[in-house]
Amino acid sequence: MHLKVLGLNHTTAPIEVREKFSVGKEAIRRGLENLDGYDGLSEAVILSTCNRSEIYAVTAAGCEASLYNFLSDLIGGAIDKNFLYEFDGEACAEHLFEVAAGLDSLVLGEGQILSQVKEAYTTAKAAAATSTILNTLFHRAIAAGKRVRTETKIAYNSVSVSSAAVDLAEKKLNGLVGKSALIFGAGKMAQLIAQHLLAHGLKKIFVANHHLSRAEDMAAKIGGQAVAWEDALIEAAHVDIIITSTGAPHYVIKPWQTQQLMTRRNGRGIFFIDIAVPRDVDPEVGKIKGVTLYNIDDLESVVEKNLEARRHEALLARKIIAEDVAAVMERFKYLNFQPLMANLSARAEQMRAREVRKISGKLPNLTDDERKILEQMTRRIVRKLLRMPMMKLNASAGTDSEIFYTQALKALFTDEVNSLAQN
Repeated sequence: MHLKVLGLNHTTAPIEVREKFSVGKEAIRRGLENLDGYDGLSEAVILSTCNRSEIYAVTAAGCEASLYNFLSDLIGGAIDKNFLYEFDGEACAEHLFEVAAGLDSLVLGEGQILSQVKEAYTTAKAAAATSTILNTLFHRAIAAGKRVRTETKIAYNSVSVSSAAVDLAEKKLNGLVGKSALIFGAGKMAQLIAQHLLAHGLKKIFVANHHLSRAEDMAAKIGGQAVAWEDALIEAAHVDIIITSTGAPHYVIKPWQTQQLMTRRNGRGIFFIDIAVPRDVDPEVGKIKGVTLYNIDDLESVVEKNLEARRHEALLARKIIAEDVAAVMERFKYLNFQPLMANLSARAEQMRAREVRKISGKLPNLTDDERKILEQMTRRIVRKLLRMPMMKLNASAGTDSEIFYTQALKALFTDEVNSLAQN
């Protein structure tokens, strides 16, 4: 049994390369169902996301080329090995465990990858492409991923500007349920923040943009309401949060406009988050009574602190992974031997039972107690004969002697048992 992973990710290949290696669900299913067509590949799981494409496989010795052929056929073209990594045995297991725990992700600790690992395994199992080795490996990896999220805080705290902005607003306003916001801008970042706000219970979002049609498009996507640019600060008299993300080359919210706004609000405070570069909100606005203003630098400092906290939790996560990898590798040591040992034991028992029947036929006067003694004695003899070979085989697991003892047992015992069993 040779456990391998072959793949690439965001650290080894740029997006234009990762796109070529991206494999759709239907192609994955077809590839796994045709796994038998590749010499030496007995099991496989394919994990393909926007940031990684990987094949976890069980291969026979000397069949490494089959894995590359399998990958080449999956993507429908030649492969450039310069972008690929390949890990064997324990290194393969450790890599999968780190992937499942979010330690190998573009965003440290992100949780989506665990569900993607589950889906990849489920697909492979449904295609009958997994057996004892990968079933064991993926069950343990998924459990380790869950354990990391339960026993550490690696997934806590926001590590993106958009999520940090929403978390900050939620903290400063004692929750967002029932609150409302006005967003200046209708780009990708503005939409992302809007989605985060709604996910945290925000009641209403107003969208303002120089081009009203773009504001209307975004409002339709998020279930909000578009407002004309020139009327936006009038509408702001009733909201709790103003977020700006316009990309304008100058300030779009000035102190005198904000002063008028605060007069209309009768002193009720308001929370500004300016994530634009260059800034949308004149920094003097933050000096107006009742105004709380945060800009992109403030948010990035929060993100960096949160990232540092996640890095600390990652150290704890790696200890968990080390424990679980050691446990699964210990179990793998003996999986190769189980069929041989079970076969040897079964054949020896068959021989023992046959010889007892023969001798019993020649001793018709045996009592039930004497028959039990005969059974016990012969079973002890078989166990003692097999004990040393079994111990040697177990002790060789994972060592350079493993192949020697496996072949020796097959040659010395299995063949002998076969010939004797025919007599």
